[in-house]
Amino acid sequence: MEYSFPKYLLSKRTVDDRALNKNVYARLHRLLPEGRPVKITEIGAGIGTMLARLIEWGLLARVDYTAIDESGENIAYAREWLPRWGRNHGFKVVESDEALRLYDDRRDIRLYLVAANGFDFIQSRPARAGLLIAHALLDLLPLPGSLPQLFSLVEHGGLAWLTLNFDGATIFEPEIDSEFDEQMVALYHRTMDERQTGGKPSGDSRTGRHLFTHLRQAGAEILETGASDWVVFPHMVGYPAHEAYFLHFILHFFESALAGHPALNQRRLADWLAARHAQIESGELVYLAHQLDFLVRVKN
Repeated sequence: MEYSFPKYLLSKRTVDDRALNKNVYARLHRLLPEGRPVKITEIGAGIGTMLARLIEWGLLARVDYTAIDESGENIAYAREWLPRWGRNHGFKVVESDEALRLYDDRRDIRLYLVAANGFDFIQSRPARAGLLIAHALLDLLPLPGSLPQLFSLVEHGGLAWLTLNFDGATIFEPEIDSEFDEQMVALYHRTMDERQTGGKPSGDSRTGRHLFTHLRQAGAEILETGASDWVVFPHMVGYPAHEAYFLHFILHFFESALAGHPALNQRRLADWLAARHAQIESGELVYLAHQLDFLVRVKN
């Protein structure tokens, strides 16, 4: 199978739709200024699926939306995918080198796509936003030190919506070999805990629970929180949308992280992966991952 990260991001859109905590989102919806222009910054924006989601969910009317991702491939995909998505949803679309504009009689969205490392973007001292979005991102960053930098993007009293923060539970059903299944998951979680970027720790398999302390230490007020678990299972006609591809890519993450791991029998790893891929193809595999969403008020 050919693995494409932008395609993975598109395939997980429906998974994320179900997972995002609806109480946290409802609080965000109530707190955003209805009908008034708002400035939003998203760090780690991928291919722009969050923007599309928030338009579809009725959150955005008039907005300047800056989407930053360090992957040029993701941003290039967004530049092609979002105009097509917009036209399919009845928007007039104006494309320029500076911005993408999506508008109709009720909504006017100006999108600025930026291919850059998020922390390099922060150093450019952009105008502060009323809302910061970090979606499925914080468990990849060095915490708690990254939070003050991220919050510098938000105006005083503004909001940060921090979603899908992994919190230490990965489940595959049905079991293949309970002992080996547990070993696989434990080693995979350990690779998160031991990840380093630029010589510094940059991962935590229990980011969700640790954010309660990290956020308070960063001076943020937690307004709402709740579980945002990924739950993927086969329906009568198979997996919804492109979620079979999503599952195959999850196994690809395991393979990439654990290939050559000294604590793991590589033949057993190959057999385990083959069996799990076969379960997807036969419509048997169930996958769950425990995560937490947070909505906070930034008081920097």
